[in-house]
Amino acid sequence: MTAETDHDLTREPVAAPEPSPRSGSIALVLLVAAGLVAVAIGLMTLGRAQAQPYILGILAVLAMVGLFNLFAFAAGIIRFVDRNLDDPVMGRIADHAFDGLAVTDPRGHVVYSNAAYLTLTGATGPQEVRPVERVFIGNPDVSEAVFRLLKAAREGKRQQEEVRISGQDGSQGRWLRMRVRPLGTGKRETKYAVWSIADITRDRERQEDVFQELQHAIEYLDHAPCGFFSVNPAGELAYVNATLANWLDHDLAEIGSGGLKLTDIVSGDGASLLTAIVAVPGEVKTEVFDIDLRMRTGKTMPVRLYHKLAFGADGAPGPSRTLVISRARDERSDPDRAAEVRFMRFFDHTPMAIATVDRGGNVVRSNARYAKLGQALGLDSASKSIFRAVSSRDRHLLIAAINQAAEGQADVAPVEVALEGTKERWGQFFVTPVDAAENDAEAAIVHMLETTERRALENQINQSQKMETVGQLAGGIAHDFNNVLSAIMMANDFLLNAHKPTDPSFQDIMQIKQNATRAATLVRQLLAFSRRQTLRPQVLDLGDALSDLAMLLRRLIGEKVKQETIHGRDLWPVKVDVSQFEQVVVNLAVNARDAMPEGGKLIIRTANVTTEEAARLAYKGMPAADYVRIEVADTGTGIPADIRDKIFEPFFSTKEVGKGTGLGLSTVYGIVKQTGGFIYVDSEPGQGTSFHIFLPRHHAEPEEQVEQPAAVVGAAKEAGLAAEAKPRTDLTGQGTILLVEDEEGLRALNARGLRSRGYTVVEAENGVEAMELLDEQSGGIDLVVSDVVMPEMDGPTLLKAMREKNPDIKFIFVSGYAEDAFEKSLPQGQQFDFLPKPFTLSQLVAAVKETMAKAG
Repeated sequence: MTAETDHDLTREPVAAPEPSPRSGSIALVLLVAAGLVAVAIGLMTLGRAQAQPYILGILAVLAMVGLFNLFAFAAGIIRFVDRNLDDPVMGRIADHAFDGLAVTDPRGHVVYSNAAYLTLTGATGPQEVRPVERVFIGNPDVSEAVFRLLKAAREGKRQQEEVRISGQDGSQGRWLRMRVRPLGTGKRETKYAVWSIADITRDRERQEDVFQELQHAIEYLDHAPCGFFSVNPAGELAYVNATLANWLDHDLAEIGSGGLKLTDIVSGDGASLLTAIVAVPGEVKTEVFDIDLRMRTGKTMPVRLYHKLAFGADGAPGPSRTLVISRARDERSDPDRAAEVRFMRFFDHTPMAIATVDRGGNVVRSNARYAKLGQALGLDSASKSIFRAVSSRDRHLLIAAINQAAEGQADVAPVEVALEGTKERWGQFFVTPVDAAENDAEAAIVHMLETTERRALENQINQSQKMETVGQLAGGIAHDFNNVLSAIMMANDFLLNAHKPTDPSFQDIMQIKQNATRAATLVRQLLAFSRRQTLRPQVLDLGDALSDLAMLLRRLIGEKVKQETIHGRDLWPVKVDVSQFEQVVVNLAVNARDAMPEGGKLIIRTANVTTEEAARLAYKGMPAADYVRIEVADTGTGIPADIRDKIFEPFFSTKEVGKGTGLGLSTVYGIVKQTGGFIYVDSEPGQGTSFHIFLPRHHAEPEEQVEQPAAVVGAAKEAGLAAEAKPRTDLTGQGTILLVEDEEGLRALNARGLRSRGYTVVEAENGVEAMELLDEQSGGIDLVVSDVVMPEMDGPTLLKAMREKNPDIKFIFVSGYAEDAFEKSLPQGQQFDFLPKPFTLSQLVAAVKETMAKAG
């Protein structure tokens, strides 16, 4: 700040008068006391009568002296002062201090000032001393600072201001530092303020000189023919000179303000080399690196770095100092140096981690990728051993390989080992020997390629192939079992028709039926896992479907488990098989109940997931698209990590023997996959489990509605086989049926059942025989009931051949496989009905009668 004053601050200072020393003596006090005692003793010798006048006189004199002192003390002529305040040493320190000192009372009057204060404020004597605000009145810039000081003095606070006072007649001005503080901490002392004024002109001049020198140094450094930069421990660029900023095409204003980091200007993994220097407490290290820097445009330039880094006593790195020399010109001027540059660029930018090691496995030299690997594995920067990068259980494999290379053995077999660290990571090490004549310190060259992603992909493919193989096996077993179960259930129906409920064997027959139904349920679960069951999808509102299931779920999970359903708003429609979707939710709810034996909470949530949200979720194998998510979460025991990948496999169960088939979650997996959706699980032991099901959003399109035969729809609903369909009032009929089935026993039972309902049945073992019988029947065939998978000629081929001869012939396929399994082999536009195995007699005759009743 600048201001003009009304006083000449250059005149000679007038010294303040010396304070009068106050003196006192204990000897004088003792002398007065001894005199009084002597007088008293003398008066006692005179007798009472003679001494009385003298005593009264002495008392009068003492009374007058005391009264005079009392009035003098009241008037302020006499006062009691602490001897410490009269200490000549303490007084001279304040009186002769270099800084001007003054004390003001609550009214702002100066009650004390030293000589320096008089000099700095231009006072000629104590009678002219004035408080600070009066000295600098009339100067706007200075008075603003003084106002802040006065405010702090009134509030009993500390305040400091620095102002510039311009000299008169063009003379050089001065800088003053003014401070104020309360006199003490007591209530009375805080009302007094201590002011200090110091002349800091010479300090300011020194600072300006230093600043000018620093400006010159920065200017020289900025225009040097080489680059400079400094990096703080956080990896941020604290300084970059103009030359380097120009090389990299960066704005110099961005640097030093947190705008750039080391990784922004270093290409590839080169930054890892600078941050991987082994820490040695208290030492300063200078390393030389040949790396590439990255320009703002993305281009690179080869440079050589002289990187200087100091470590503290605790080993913590401080800011670095780095000299940058461009080697771009070497590629044009010096072939040898150009070759060196190309080699170093290749060495540091290869995707493999490369290091040379001695016989003990200590790293002698390494490239940037190896330095980055060490940081990723969390290795101590002081560790030089390459063995520290390998898990302890596999470390012996790498030790053996390096020992072989150290002995000069060529063609050392690569080793794949687990890497050190909290996460599971794998690496493949290629070890080659080094010629001992070239370098005694290096025993082997080690190339390391991380194989974590490759192993994960291999495991994923193996798991997928395993699931596919198990699915094919399950589908084949299910097909064969369905044929057997169909024969059992058909024969069982004949026995039930022949026995009354009062017969002794009726209950045994019913027991057979119930067990056959249970076996059919297990087979259907196998088909669900293999994704070969027949689905009848329809457009569905999940909110309504879950509301319909609420009562059933409450009965299933019991009273200990609290159920909560949270519906998302405006759910998109999905196209699923209603009964199969209900089975998915029921299976997950039952599993959740079993995971909460002491009770807990079951939460079912629904929500729309947009394409952008699906992309952010980044679930493996699920493409970004619109989905409707169903989450089934519980607060149960959770799933251990070692079995989390096995829960969807068939027959895998953690329950006791006899308490589960191991097909529940595999059924869920198969149904969701066959519907076109995805299912994932999140679980931690003791923290519950959440299953996330993503079903694709259904977009309504105008299409022809092909009405399915009621018999087929009824058969699909009957897939649960929980109970036999209610018998129709009249299941008899007339007509000729060609029954094609390669299983002789099953064919005979089906034919017997149809004949018992009034139909004429012609039997054929395969498609070729069926074609011959079609030509032989003079009355014609009204309906063909054919198996799908048969020797010589399968069902789809038979359908095509028969339609060529009789386009109006009606067809029902029966199969233990799903309809989708052979759908692609059918000619386009062919109409047929489908009845999945196993089926009961009533289901068969119902399907036949309804198909016969359809208009041709």
